[in-house]
Amino acid sequence: QAQLVESGGGWVQAGGSLRLSCAVSGPTFSNYFMAWFRQAPGKYREFVAAINRSGGSTYYSRSVKGRFTISRDNAKNTVYLQMNSLKPEETADYYCAAKAGGVSDGAGRYDYWGQGTQVTVSS
Repeated sequence: QAQLVESGGGWVQAGGSLRLSCAVSGPTFSNYFMAWFRQAPGKYREFVAAINRSGGSTYYSRSVKGRFTISRDNAKNTVYLQMNSLKPEETADYYCAAKAGGVSDGAGRYDYWGQGTQVTVSS
């Protein structure tokens, strides 16, 4: 069973950048399709970005495409989310998730989740 631990959240001014990391322990990291989701208070958990097992294919929500970049280092068992040009409405808890199989933007399809890291973007 995989265990996921996010880090890198914090406070940033609008227009700023943050880099989130998700360290994965347990069975072979390279077997997992990885994703980032976020959840603001009172809102549903929202898909942000995903990356396939090799790192060769990435997927983004329309709202973050061009500003966020997901990547992974299979040697370090870590997935990253570089977030640029952050907006106040992107204030949320950001979660890392892992699943077997292929691409999905549905939170219910993911098998393992981290505890989340909080991102606050001030205006």
